[in-house]
Amino acid sequence: MSIVTLVSGGLDSTLMAVLTKEAGTEQYPLFVDYGQRAKKREFAACVAAMQALGLAKPEVAGLSGFGTLIHSGLTDPALHVSEEAFTPGRNMMFLLVGAAYAYTKGADSVAIGLLHDDTAIFPDQTSSFLRSAESLLTTIMGVRMAVLAPLKDFFKQDVVAVASQKGIAGTYSCHVGGEKPCGECIACQEFNFLGAKNGR
Repeated sequence: MSIVTLVSGGLDSTLMAVLTKEAGTEQYPLFVDYGQRAKKREFAACVAAMQALGLAKPEVAGLSGFGTLIHSGLTDPALHVSEEAFTPGRNMMFLLVGAAYAYTKGADSVAIGLLHDDTAIFPDQTSSFLRSAESLLTTIMGVRMAVLAPLKDFFKQDVVAVASQKGIAGTYSCHVGGEKPCGECIACQEFNFLGAKNGR
């Protein structure tokens, strides 16, 4: 078994790559440039994380035109980064590109770093979406193409705890792309919530 791991430089996908490595599974890290505001810092963190893990430098799917056409808080600075964060088709595009890349590498799976269904905000973050995507991608590719979400039983606090145990550091998760976390995007709000919950 070999797998394409969709890596963004964030904590979730980096942990996913670590767990995949620990399982002894051959992986092909893939970074998707979909025109996101944080692309520069995300990619730098992603390259550093893969290097620290002893994995190959991630290949890049250059699809920045998606963000030029599909405006959201993640792609357009004129829109609110959290209130207008839904980017329609984003996760399906990730999986399609990942599956196509997997096909060319002779891999039979693509993995995405989605968390527990109870944390899902958008329709393309659910287990139901993943099952539908797997069926569609298998039809499109003409071969069985598994869609995996190794962190689907995890909540963010689980990710933080396990990542800490494994010494993962230097990831980047803010959707704005600034030097310091914005504190407003959905990714930052998750960490802010955890900090408040832990009395920080």
